[in-house]
Amino acid sequence: MRNFLALVLGTLFGIILVKAEVLSWFRIQEMFAFQSIHMFGIIGLAVVVGALSVFIIRKMGIKSIEGNVIELKDKAPQYKSAYIGGTIFGLGWAMTGACPGPLYALIGSGTTIMILTVVMGILGVLAYAALRSKLPH
Repeated sequence: MRNFLALVLGTLFGIILVKAEVLSWFRIQEMFAFQSIHMFGIIGLAVVVGALSVFIIRKMGIKSIEGNVIELKDKAPQYKSAYIGGTIFGLGWAMTGACPGPLYALIGSGTTIMILTVVMGILGVLAYAALRSKLPH
């Protein structure tokens, strides 16, 4: 039943992404060219919702679906690796016009060229796994 619920919620989320034009290559390119506030507004709203959710989870001691208390621990800053990783992520996003999150929704909405992006993402993960010990921390 839980898998079915996840499938329904994931499908609903994908439909919302498509309808909000978050998956639109043109909207993403507008954002990177600073021609439109559409994507910046959506990302900003997501940050606000995420921050508010973390605040509520911490304040109210909300439990997971399994009944465990959700613990959100502070992370130690890792600036060098965050800058390098963020730059690579941003370049990939700008070149493909797709953030990794909605790739499957893009494929499902008919943009099958994004299969190549998924394959390249998988290869990137494998490359990271092979090089992880040699990368800066």
